[in-house]
Amino acid sequence: MATLALSKAIVGSSISFSFILFGNAITQSFMTIPALLVDFPADSSPDYSARAQLLGRQWPHCWNVGNVFFRPISTLGFIGYVYTAYEAYNDPTTKSDWRFFALASLMNLIGIVHSAVNMQPLNDKIVGLDAGVRGKKVIAASAEAMMRKWAKWNLVRVVCPLVAGTASFSQII
Repeated sequence: MATLALSKAIVGSSISFSFILFGNAITQSFMTIPALLVDFPADSSPDYSARAQLLGRQWPHCWNVGNVFFRPISTLGFIGYVYTAYEAYNDPTTKSDWRFFALASLMNLIGIVHSAVNMQPLNDKIVGLDAGVRGKKVIAASAEAMMRKWAKWNLVRVVCPLVAGTASFSQII
C-alpha cells in the first residue's frame, strides 16, 4: 500500500513539475522576452549599445531563477518519470502503460540536454552584452536577434513538458 501511495505521489509531483515548466517556458518566450524588447533600438542606432548593455544586466535575473528553481524540478521530474515507468513496467496489475511514462522521461531528458547544450551558451552571450560583466566591448551581434533566437529555442522547453505532463496525466485518469 505504501508503494502505491509513493508511486502516486511521485507521478503526481512529476506531472505538476511538467506543467510548472510548461507555464514558465510560455511566460519566458511570450511575455518576458517581448517585454524586454519593447522599443529596442536597431543595431545602427546610437542608443543600441546602452540598451544592449542593459539587456545584459537584466538577463541574469531571469536566468538565475531558471538555474535555481527550474533546473532542479526538471531533474526531479525526469527521475520521477523514470521511476514511474519502471514501476508501471514491473507491475502486471497496473492499468497504466509504462511507455507513456518512458516518453515523459525522454521529453524531460530532451529538455535538460537542450538547456545545457543549446541554451546555456546563448545565455552566456546575452549576459556578455553587459560590458561591465565581461570587461569587454558590447558584442557587435544584434542583441534583439539573440533574444528572439532564445525565445524560439525555448519553444523546445514549451513542447517537452507539455507532452510529458499530458502523456503521463492520460495514464492516471
